[in-house]
Amino acid sequence: MGDITSVERTYGVEDSAHMLAGQVLSVNVGRPRHVTWNGKAAVTAIWKMPVTDRRNVSLTNIDGDRQADLRVHGGLDKAVYVYSAADLAWWEEALGRPLKPGTFGENLTVTTSGDLGGSLIGDRWRIGSAEFEVTQPRLPCYKLGIRMGDAKFVRRFAKARRFGVYLRVLRPGEIGRGDAITVAYHPAHDVTVDMIGRAYLEDHSLATHILMAPSLPLDWRTWALKQWAIHG
Repeated sequence: MGDITSVERTYGVEDSAHMLAGQVLSVNVGRPRHVTWNGKAAVTAIWKMPVTDRRNVSLTNIDGDRQADLRVHGGLDKAVYVYSAADLAWWEEALGRPLKPGTFGENLTVTTSGDLGGSLIGDRWRIGSAEFEVTQPRLPCYKLGIRMGDAKFVRRFAKARRFGVYLRVLRPGEIGRGDAITVAYHPAHDVTVDMIGRAYLEDHSLATHILMAPSLPLDWRTWALKQWAIHG
């Protein structure tokens, strides 16, 4: 999460060079497909493939990408999913096999100077001509198990706390492989992507703290308020 001194220094500051800097290694898109899993039919768009051309980003999608179940995927608060190449490499070692960009259903596979889990809710990133806002971690559903061919992988992914991050699109634009990632704004709180994951999966007492993030998505705010009512 970083020491408190560095956090205080950058509260509410616009700084295009601050903190996490990186580069887009791959832009990945996919469309829903029908699959059979454990004898049951399912529709999923978790299969994402790298593209080499530049793509337009709208408020809800990268051009050529779709989500299968909009109740839990996509929408304004989950428009773009980002995963770190360093975390992908960690999983390659853990699983003992190579993993291609897009394996976890991410739209952007990126290299960064810092841990994605340490990104603050409300951090604003500039990529290409578009601007994004960090909203939440990715908590896996059973479809990640389908993608990996292992139903138990969903729990393993959550336990590893290498969630990746979802982004909201603040300014539509064009992005592509090789684009730089810069943090344009760093908000005045210490609520990280990883903290939300820990609050949900490990320590519900953190729920009240994540409410400090003004741009926390409504569904997370509702959940946190319920935890507050239960646990005080």
